[in-house]
Amino acid sequence: MNLRGHAPLHHPGIQLAPLVDVLLLLLIFFLLTWNAARTENELDVKVPKASAAKEKSAPIGDVVVNVKADGNVVVNRRTLSGPELTELLKSLVQLNSEQAVVIRGDEAGAYKNIVDVLNICTEAGITNVAFATAKCERLLCSIAAGSSPGSSGR
Repeated sequence: MNLRGHAPLHHPGIQLAPLVDVLLLLLIFFLLTWNAARTENELDVKVPKASAAKEKSAPIGDVVVNVKADGNVVVNRRTLSGPELTELLKSLVQLNSEQAVVIRGDEAGAYKNIVDVLNICTEAGITNVAFATAKCERLLCSIAAGSSPGSSGR
């Protein structure tokens, strides 16, 4: 014989504190990664267009050097002089001998500014250099190249 009465079962419910903690951590993570991803593309550097360009973001660890139309060099939203850029790149090469650099040169800027950045990369010991371009529409590229949109290119 069961003398104990039936105690009502209490459903433990959902614990809200751990759920809120996890949601806040996810929110912080996505905000930080979104901010880091848009950092370099936010600058007013308009890269030249290329028909063979492929969509590719710079891998983590690559240094993105923005060369503005007026010749200013910007890395991580900081305008650097030639010696400052050299020191930065030399210190990165000491940490990683295979350090990669992506140069985003403004299409309206002088080619001399890009060559100056390339010389700085060479002085610092950088051997892995890439140039950023934007993918253009097929019609726009054919017009820019001087051929008509329907021509075969012969």
